[in-house]
Amino acid sequence: MGAMIKNIFRFLSSYGFACVIFVFLLLLTFLGTMEQVDHGLYEVQKKYFESVFLVHWLFDVVPIPLPGVYLLLTLFTINLIAGGIIRIRKSKSTVGNLITHFGMLVMIFAGFVNYTFAQDGHMTLAENEESAEFVSYFLWEVAISQPVDGKVTTEAIIPNEALGYAPEGESATFTKNDLPFDLTISEFHRNVEVVPPAVDPRLKPVDGFAVRPLPLEKEAELNIAGAYALVKDKKSGESHEAILFGASAMPWTVTVEGKPYLIDLRRKRYTLPFAIALDTFHQETHPGTDMASMFMSEVTKIENGVEQPVKITMNEPLRHKGFTLYQASWQPAQPALGIPEKSTLAVVKNPSDRWPLYSCIIITCGLLLHFTLKLSKYLRAENKRLATRKAV
Repeated sequence: MGAMIKNIFRFLSSYGFACVIFVFLLLLTFLGTMEQVDHGLYEVQKKYFESVFLVHWLFDVVPIPLPGVYLLLTLFTINLIAGGIIRIRKSKSTVGNLITHFGMLVMIFAGFVNYTFAQDGHMTLAENEESAEFVSYFLWEVAISQPVDGKVTTEAIIPNEALGYAPEGESATFTKNDLPFDLTISEFHRNVEVVPPAVDPRLKPVDGFAVRPLPLEKEAELNIAGAYALVKDKKSGESHEAILFGASAMPWTVTVEGKPYLIDLRRKRYTLPFAIALDTFHQETHPGTDMASMFMSEVTKIENGVEQPVKITMNEPLRHKGFTLYQASWQPAQPALGIPEKSTLAVVKNPSDRWPLYSCIIITCGLLLHFTLKLSKYLRAENKRLATRKAV
């Protein structure tokens, strides 16, 4: 048993195992880059880079099972710890190698923290608008709220992970002790359109409309989710059914036990520890084109009653309390529809935001030390050789 454990450890810490991992990483990077042309960045990232195993279809005909990048980086971390930290010979000449390997571990761990804990989304504001929330590009949630004395209070949130992507015939029921009803969500799809039932007799009609699934958009943020919702009164058993659509201007209002409730399918929302108010938006285009050469938002950061003016440009984000706000895009005004010009700020919260920089610094120091020691050893050997030749 001891010999088998030693052999496994020797294999996991070997250069050969590391080389095999690198070959697979190179292959998956190539395949993912090529598939991104047809399926977009988000879907490819989920399939190739955030998976343990995947199936790549060669020419859309031949299935090829492959390990995912998540699994490969996990194995490389084991290889790096076993071979580059534990198994490596410890001496003055290998200090640089040890530091370099530690820096590589910091880089991998930064990616894991980003994957596990990062939040990203966007905030779109017109001039004189203020918000302390930003919304996800890709994730959805169902919010159950109740209007009380002119104010809307959120009673429950059903997160994206709980919604699932239920195919036809499948559903998920959510219950909460404080609510007088159970909510059943069925046939949730990430991209749909709401159409009359006559378009497809197989569709389920509700109030003269039906949910029709659509292929996913290449740009994932363009997908509009939809589902069927069924509210069942816990006491009377009375049911109400409606369609939830991510692009609806208003949430579904349902009355249970004489009280109105709002049920809204919306993009997942995150709360900032401060508010942002858009004061002025500037944009310039290249001469003779509609292509933006510069756009900038002059905003006011409001925190605990203290206001601070800040300028956010394409290359100068606002960083505060672990959040980074970038100038991402803008929406032109549509006077005919009464829609003003708006600025879109990308919002990212990444606890490991600066870790790649620290990792590069550690790796640079390790390599510099390693090659300095090598150079010093070489110069000493040359001096000794020259001294021996002169003595002869």
